Amino acid sequence: MANADLVLINGNILTMNPAQPHAEAVAITDDRIAKVDSNAEIKKLVDKNTKTLDLRGKTVVPGFTDTHIHVADFGRTLQWIDCKQANSLQALLALVREKATKTAKNKWILGSGWNQENFAEKHAPTRQELDDAAPDNPIILYHQLGRMCIVNTKALRLAGISKATASPKDGVIEKDAMGGPTGILEGNATDLVWNAVPQPTEPETLEAAKGACAKIVEAGITSIHWIALSETELAIAQKLIRGGDVPLRIFLIITDEVYENLPEQTDLTNRNIDGVVVFSDGYLASQTAALNKSYVGDPGNRGQLLYTQEELERLTAKIHKANLQVIIHAMGDKAVEAALKALQSLPNAPNKHRHRLEQAALLNRQLITCLKKLKHIVSIQPKVVESEFNTWAANEHLGHERARMLFPLKTLLRQGLRVVAGSDCPMEPLNPLLGIQSLVTRKPYPEERLTVEEALRLYTVDAAYATQEETEKGSIEDGKLADLSIISEDPTAIPPENLVGVEVEVTIIGGKVAYQKAPT
Repeated sequence: MANADLVLINGNILTMNPAQPHAEAVAITDDRIAKVDSNAEIKKLVDKNTKTLDLRGKTVVPGFTDTHIHVADFGRTLQWIDCKQANSLQALLALVREKATKTAKNKWILGSGWNQENFAEKHAPTRQELDDAAPDNPIILYHQLGRMCIVNTKALRLAGISKATASPKDGVIEKDAMGGPTGILEGNATDLVWNAVPQPTEPETLEAAKGACAKIVEAGITSIHWIALSETELAIAQKLIRGGDVPLRIFLIITDEVYENLPEQTDLTNRNIDGVVVFSDGYLASQTAALNKSYVGDPGNRGQLLYTQEELERLTAKIHKANLQVIIHAMGDKAVEAALKALQSLPNAPNKHRHRLEQAALLNRQLITCLKKLKHIVSIQPKVVESEFNTWAANEHLGHERARMLFPLKTLLRQGLRVVAGSDCPMEPLNPLLGIQSLVTRKPYPEERLTVEEALRLYTVDAAYATQEETEKGSIEDGKLADLSIISEDPTAIPPENLVGVEVEVTIIGGKVAYQKAPT
């Protein structure tokens, strides 16, 4: 065997390979893993040209895959004010003033993560306080819970919100004693002001995406399933893929809307597009996910299917024929049922992809049996699972019997189904270790908790299987791509509540160090 280009020694290698679960060292030649073995054996492959990285007991896992991320939006939020760092109202206003000094007049200032409960003063900023902090800029600051924000007067005017504006359905425009808007918007009312924010230009989107990719690599993520929400974002993703400007491995997914707007003659095989996500229903939090029975407390509301069965089958067949991965977003049990029928109806024409359901949130025994029979993949976002129970109060809106079958992940794994995990960043945190922590510490229906090893599989082995790359990555084995994450602690050997403190030390993609934590 030829001598290695890079060796990692004195490590705790969690290979995710059942035939060799643990090792001390790894040798890398070019972009591949040459050997996984003991220190003694790996040192035999070292010569004067070999770079040696002494891990000093740190843990190595396969590079994480994030199977659901909105890269351009994430990049944009990196330019926002991080309101979580403010422990007082005055500290938050200071952040706004600082941002205003670096922002052109009339350009929007955006931020997220504030929570008045974290402030010494215990109350939200007022519209007038934001006006004073940045008089020349429209401002939106989103609450930690997401669908609530505080805006200033300039933002209200640009959004057309006045004393006469009524609150939209499922939304609140808070009014003061005189009937004027206070600047606090909730639910669908937040969309009124968001829709007034100009779309970024292509150069702005490109820079935002590059910044996002750098942060993604810092999180130990080596592969992503990038969901492009617009034709502009699609063009940006393709430019980055073709130019090799980012080290990440990108599986590019477009939405059904973007797909349907592509010219009929478009040759998708040369456009780096891998899959299409079809939205068959909405979301549980907005009570638009399609259910077989009404939401509790809202008789007659069963959400809504966004396609007829015939339309859904026609569209999925078209995507399948184009040799793309069919991904159907289906949250409610009625939508999952429709999605499975559509997947079952696909022609026998060859397709290089394994199809999947995105979310498949609300299930029942019959749907699980069907999923098992069809062998389709289920893609979930662990922090979304947590939010549905903790923020949306699934038990209250679905009732115990249905809530028990909301994201029954342990049940799915016991049935032999493949489940993969992503972040849904920037709506939820990027960190895959936080996602793993959510899966293993789940409080509602703890019988559906996963072990750390099972949760790791969702981001590694099974994520690779989802894209038919299980022979290339997902585990640390001889001959596979050298995509590795070096982390500060062994996630299988610490209390689950401490996973949040595990840090990524080094990210290796294709045998090259793509990120290394700065020494402290």
